[in-house]
Parts: sequence; C-alpha cells; structure tokens
Amino acid sequence: MPSGRTHDAITILLAVPAFAAAFAATKSAPASAVVAAAFIVGGVMFGPDLDTVSRQYSRWGVFRGIWFPYRSFFKHRSRFSHGLVFGALFRTIYFMGILTLVVFLAGFAYTWAAGGRTGGLLNIAHLWQPVGEATRRGLGDNFLLLMFVGLWLGAASHTFTDMAGSFVKTGRVSDFL
Repeated sequence: MPSGRTHDAITILLAVPAFAAAFAATKSAPASAVVAAAFIVGGVMFGPDLDTVSRQYSRWGVFRGIWFPYRSFFKHRSRFSHGLVFGALFRTIYFMGILTLVVFLAGFAYTWAAGGRTGGLLNIAHLWQPVGEATRRGLGDNFLLLMFVGLWLGAASHTFTDMAGSFVKTGRVSDFL
C-alpha cells in the first residue's frame, strides 16, 4: 500500500482536477472551491485510514480520541471504512453524530450553569437549525452537498490508490486497468 506521504501528495495533486470538474458541472468558482477544499480535507484528514493509528488519525491531535469508537467498531479495509459507497458516508454520519453530541452537551452545561431550564435530547434539531440557516445564507443552498461530494471524492482517491497499489504488488495491473 502507498505510504501516508504518497496518499497526501496524490490528494493534493488531484484537488486541481476536482476543482476543474466541479467548475465544469457548476460554472461557479466558489462552489468548485468548496469541492476542492473538501476533497483535500477528505483525503488528508477524513479518509479511510481513521480506523488505524495513521497519519490521518494523528492529525486530529487532541481530538483524535473522537475516532476511538470508530476504530473499535470497524475493521481496517472493510467495506465500511474503505468502501466507496459506505466509507465516507459512515465517517460523515459518525462525525456529525459526535459533533451533535458535543454541541448538545455544551448547550446543556451552559444552560445548567446559568440556572436556566435544560432542554431534552429531542430539542437537538433546534440547536442545528441556526447553523443550517447561516450555512445556506452565507454559502449557498448546495454547500453541504458540495462539501460531502468533495469529502467523498477525497476519500475515494485514497481507496483507489490502495486498490492500484494492491494490483501492482500482486502483478495484476492489467486487471485494474
């Protein structure tokens, strides 16, 4: 398999074609920039190797502990970590769940410390509503979709690089091409 440094270099190089493809599809430089930036984040910070102690995992620094349950639950190179369809989707859902929990607990702690009435877990949608409105207002209606596409493509570039490396090592390059 390619090294972390090789994966990073491929991700950075492929961000330019990702920007160009997004621009061809959207005719919007800001939308294309969102896809390209998310592509880089998807490949460098949010890729399939978060289920191991890897460069991607280490880059999270003091926050890498949020990936421990993910690492414990998914086997490395399973269809749920390296899979093209499920990998980025599960990481996104997992990360948004953790982020939601942190926001809820912070709001709960603040309200409790201020002596106010604390909301229940069902009120969690109200915590995200202003974030969604601000995102749509400032970055456009398709921002979250464009961001997910970029994250998915960045993670997919990692998976394709791993697949190509496997075919080269086993001498089955013609099967890959």
